[in-house]
Amino acid sequence: MILIIDDDAIVRSSLSLLLKRAGYETEAVASPEAALDFVRHTSPDLMLMDMNFSLTTKGEEGLELLQKVQVFCPRVPVILITAWGSISLAVRGMKAGAFDFITKPWDNRQLLKSVETALELKTRKAIDNLPQTRRELDGQYDFSAIIGQSEALVDVLSTVARITDTNASVLITGESGTGKELIAEAIHKNSSRQKQRFVKVNLGGVSQSLFESEMFGHRKGAFTDANADRTGRFELADKGTIFLDEIGELGTTCQVKLLRVLQDQTFEVLGDSTPRKVDIRVVSATNADLLQMVREKTFREDLFYRINLIQIHLPALRERKEDIPLLAQFFADQQSAQNRLHAISFTPDAFDLLQTLPFPGNIRELKNLVERTILVSGKSRIQADDLRSQTTMQEMPESLPGIHNASQPMTLDNLEAQTIRNTIERHNGNLSKTARALGISRTALYRRIEKYGL
Repeated sequence: MILIIDDDAIVRSSLSLLLKRAGYETEAVASPEAALDFVRHTSPDLMLMDMNFSLTTKGEEGLELLQKVQVFCPRVPVILITAWGSISLAVRGMKAGAFDFITKPWDNRQLLKSVETALELKTRKAIDNLPQTRRELDGQYDFSAIIGQSEALVDVLSTVARITDTNASVLITGESGTGKELIAEAIHKNSSRQKQRFVKVNLGGVSQSLFESEMFGHRKGAFTDANADRTGRFELADKGTIFLDEIGELGTTCQVKLLRVLQDQTFEVLGDSTPRKVDIRVVSATNADLLQMVREKTFREDLFYRINLIQIHLPALRERKEDIPLLAQFFADQQSAQNRLHAISFTPDAFDLLQTLPFPGNIRELKNLVERTILVSGKSRIQADDLRSQTTMQEMPESLPGIHNASQPMTLDNLEAQTIRNTIERHNGNLSKTARALGISRTALYRRIEKYGL
């Protein structure tokens, strides 16, 4: 049963009718006092709560009511109702424990989706027999692209299993190279949207001037050089999943535009004033500390709460060292198949050495080290010394990027790749700082990262 709390009779009537048509049982009350009286003896499945009542328009009464109903129903999700101009108030409510917020006038489809997601997650949290081991997870879900069986990784995959078939927005955090894109793909692949598109957008590589065209599309003639119609990423992802990678790199102007689309999943194509609606699952990823960026006013707090309904943090490779041998063998098998080499294996001391290395570049760095060692050594049985000879450049002083193993030729491409790798590591994976340190644009940096497979 869903409890509707709003002092406007028209709102109560509209919400009740909408929810009943969708198959939900509802109750509606008009005041905070009536709401508290209701939850004292009945626990609803969900609450829809207005933030402003007749005594005030500042929302304080709504925040106070939210805190009180959580005392009586601590596990019942609350969706807040507020005006677009009062989103900052909704953010305060999210901090206080609300599940989500919708803005007036609401979109019926989006409201029902939020209700469905809240109830699904509430139900899943109550399930006790969820898979607890990698074998159990693989028996029910397709995680074939994700290698490892450490406790830290299984915890991540268990979270994915709980939320994958909901519509909840997901924020994936973790250091560069930890596999955030693979987790995003796993969420899509195991959801009811799996037959639709999974659209990836690297926001760090999208300039502010082209943001609207890239994300929302444009009509021919909408601006100079718009020689043909272009379909935006949001429209491409309709019915599917959109993956917003490096969302921490997005400028503040673009953040406002993105927030409005994520709020009601409605956008306008440049050169066309007709609003378009899409039905998408939003998954975002970043290696930045968004909370710190919120405190520094470089990332919008309301956008943070919109994308952060569910957060999945990926452990660094050094936190799941038991997975390193499995990953190394996987990359070796890949290299062997791609280059038609004999089967490749590692000696125990080679695995021991790999597990002692810090790998600031995480899985991406391990992959590069394994592949380089295989190609340079030409061996089918990799020993610790083979790996050690290839870690020399990895561990050399950053101030001397040209120093390398004299037995191996250093081409200009190798030198550039190594310089970029060292600079990325020095800045802990922050690609904006890396680009500035190298004196190139973020777009140029991304092109080089793709070129060298960094």
